[in-house]
Amino acid sequence: MDGKTFKIWACGCAHVNTDKKMGRDSLREAIIDSEKYFNWDIGINIGDFSGEIGLPTDEEGKEVVKQFKSLKKHKREDIYTICGNHDRNSPQEPEGMWFQKWIDPIGNNSKFSNVKQENYSYPINGTFENYYFDVGNLRFLMMSDINQKNQIKGRGELGGHPTGVVSKKTFDWWVNQIEENHKQKILISVHHYMLRETTVASGDWEGIKKDKNGNWQTNYHGYFSEGNPISASYLSWVGDEYGKNNFENWLKDNPGKLDIWMGGHTHTNPDDRFGRKSHIERKYGKTLFVNVAALTRWHVKHHAIPMSRLFTFRDKSNLATVECFLHSDDYRQKGFYNKKKTDFQLSKKFELL
Repeated sequence: MDGKTFKIWACGCAHVNTDKKMGRDSLREAIIDSEKYFNWDIGINIGDFSGEIGLPTDEEGKEVVKQFKSLKKHKREDIYTICGNHDRNSPQEPEGMWFQKWIDPIGNNSKFSNVKQENYSYPINGTFENYYFDVGNLRFLMMSDINQKNQIKGRGELGGHPTGVVSKKTFDWWVNQIEENHKQKILISVHHYMLRETTVASGDWEGIKKDKNGNWQTNYHGYFSEGNPISASYLSWVGDEYGKNNFENWLKDNPGKLDIWMGGHTHTNPDDRFGRKSHIERKYGKTLFVNVAALTRWHVKHHAIPMSRLFTFRDKSNLATVECFLHSDDYRQKGFYNKKKTDFQLSKKFELL
């Protein structure tokens, strides 16, 4: 932090085990790149640390913690995390069991995760499922992906469950946070998923595709007939209610109250516009939706391009910037993809305080 700008490195979908099997340390390499090629003050990781199609394992948890140790200029608690769909346990296990043990944003399992809550420069308030923290007048609303409570089959028995879920309690918390704070604060929502019809491939049936015989199959996401494949690319469950567009309808009725929605889940190249939507779009009264994923090269390999985003907020200014950094030469030359640099306006001036 230089007193004039605040920079956020946003990333996710490392799918550590998937890339590890191919000889690539997806999280480690991205961390090394970030500290070598640009400056950042805090990190936001939108989840999917695990690459397992079934249940995440302790072996992979240990590998994630090991790769986090590649941080040299930052401490582990400089990166704020949420749970992705691959980080979920089965519906029959304690909610967020693996994620809370190994990723542990609250610092309840320091023995395994190395995370200590007292080391956060910007203290967190809440639980792993929903928490917030403030940087000046920026407020980050962090929401983890979970299992819906009436789900019988999920990761493990089903193999995968690609559609997104938050609890009704988390949705109500999110609404209350925005209603109580939008006049004073710049509000940023963070969830593993994008909302419906906001960014690339986030529409109905856009996460999967049909083969030459008209049968659905994997495309951006795995095809699971019992896993709500129509909504494989977006957040579609709130509590036990499916497909009600709770977030979308609230934002439509309350335009301009939310500044930014950060998510990911869909891996693809930075120029993709499937469904006539890019990685960065404005909707619902100028809310900026940004897909920050993915760090993996090998998870859904025909789409995955390792990349992340760098947000820059300027003190005493309502202008901000988001940039795209490519972590490999697979799509184009490694480094910042200047064509994808986006300047945007906030609802109010950023005050670092």
